[in-house]
Amino acid sequence: MNAIRRLQEVYSPGEARAVYRLVMETRFHLSMTDILLGKDRELSPNDLAEWENILSHLLHGMPVQYVLGEAEFRGMRLHVEPGVLIPRPETAQLVDALLQEAAEGCRVLEIGTGSGCIAVALAKAGCRVTATDVSPVALRVARGNAADQGVEVDFVEDDVLHTRLPMAMWDVVVSNPPYICQREAAEMEPLVLAHEPHEALFVPDHDPLLFYRAILELAASRLAPSGRVYFEINRLYGDDLCALARGMGFVHTALWQDSFGNNRFVKCSR
Repeated sequence: MNAIRRLQEVYSPGEARAVYRLVMETRFHLSMTDILLGKDRELSPNDLAEWENILSHLLHGMPVQYVLGEAEFRGMRLHVEPGVLIPRPETAQLVDALLQEAAEGCRVLEIGTGSGCIAVALAKAGCRVTATDVSPVALRVARGNAADQGVEVDFVEDDVLHTRLPMAMWDVVVSNPPYICQREAAEMEPLVLAHEPHEALFVPDHDPLLFYRAILELAASRLAPSGRVYFEINRLYGDDLCALARGMGFVHTALWQDSFGNNRFVKCSR
């Protein structure tokens, strides 16, 4: 338990226990039962040295997913590293909602793939997915995750603000773009601010819908008849985004909440 006390230098008691269990399970293959039986106190000298190295990174504020090099997403273990966002449970909810309505084999365009979590999950469900990102690091990580999960995704380097995507038709466009205003940074967790890529998080205070507008403009010419757009959003701008979509000719706009009761997702149809 001394290890958990040390982790409480940067985590709450509950978080410290959860992080400790995750490290023991992922890196040292010890279950909760093993920990209760004290097997975590029987690590080999090499394992102890590895644990101390991991602990050092954690105490310096690095997210445990980056330290371990992986994150869980809808039952998959995906590689993550600095330069890509760590997949969140809310994003899994977005995928679940999309798949409830998606026909098998539907053509999906994802904008801003990051780790590839959305693209890979959709491809595993039978969708034909094209996924873009402006970051070569993100595309490298996403391609590796697709290969590890045994699925095919067409990854393309592209900046949606200056897109060069060829004219093609998709049944679904989906995106979890940067949506946090710079002024909101003071309210964010220090671990996120210090380590996750700011270009994947933040938008200018004066234009919080910057990326949504660009994606809707792209979707206006690339969606098949009755095609749909799915977004993860900043909870402060759900109504504004729905109004923007309607003003650009989209219909059947829907705004719904995540499991924490925050407005988090928008869907609209062309």
